[in-house]
Amino acid sequence: MRRSYGIENGLLVEKETEPAPVIVYISPDEAERRGLIEYDELDEHTLLSSLDPDELARLEFEPEHVAMIFKRPCNQTITGGENAHLEFKVASVGLFLFQEKLIVVQSQDMPIYPGGRPVNRDFSLREVLLRMLYRTIMHFLEHLKAINMMVDAIEKEINRSSENRHLISLFALEKSLVYYVNAINSNNALLQKMRNNVGKMGFSPEETDVLDDIIIENTQCGRQAEIYTNILAGMMDARASIVSNNLNVLMKTLTMITICLQVPTMVVSIFSMNVDLPIPSHNNWAFWFVMGLSVMALLGFMGIWRWRKW
Repeated sequence: MRRSYGIENGLLVEKETEPAPVIVYISPDEAERRGLIEYDELDEHTLLSSLDPDELARLEFEPEHVAMIFKRPCNQTITGGENAHLEFKVASVGLFLFQEKLIVVQSQDMPIYPGGRPVNRDFSLREVLLRMLYRTIMHFLEHLKAINMMVDAIEKEINRSSENRHLISLFALEKSLVYYVNAINSNNALLQKMRNNVGKMGFSPEETDVLDDIIIENTQCGRQAEIYTNILAGMMDARASIVSNNLNVLMKTLTMITICLQVPTMVVSIFSMNVDLPIPSHNNWAFWFVMGLSVMALLGFMGIWRWRKW
């Protein structure tokens, strides 16, 4: 699917007429890919990499344009069937900057431009590109905040009930954070290469300052993602230890209950044998003697248990 946009007052406005300075392709079909390769002279490998979620961010200089691939968060997906949980994944987006147009290729229909006041009066396509990169960083931060809130909510649920679905949700969030850390670090390498080639890309001093701010924001975003990852990993280890300790306590309690039941049973079984006993069975006090002996055996066992601090 193809969409065309014009630039008006710092905003991208969809337009029907051609040519348009900003063209967005959403999951392009075979005919659109052929047109991009043959008419716009895009490299086929770079174009396909824009649709590959496992592709690393990179920057390439072609004779007629600058090609870059950066990572951005996907829309949340729910997976898992009965144990349904949210997963946060990343996608690749391709930006192809020409002298008079900017081509965006992405696999999902996601807003990538934040709008707002232009940096300078001469609002260029390079600033549109920078705003898209900045919007990606803000999108990562929004997702990181949502993940942190979800972890807090799941932790409260686990304290009330240690069901598998809660633990599976935590594992899914931990996996999502790993993807996010890798994607943010990959974007950081892309931004650093852009900073080293500002002259080759034609950035003005104002746009270079904006790029520096974007690099700082992305670095802080990466550190925050790493902190959340370390916290969640430590919490998962602690949770596993707590679950194991609770299981040990439960097994200890069940063992004590079982032995407490077995001791009186053993005493009664001895006096139930079909042999001659020192106590005549027809005596009225025989029953109470056996019951008392069973209680004494139980109390003796419990006393030994407490004395040994088992």
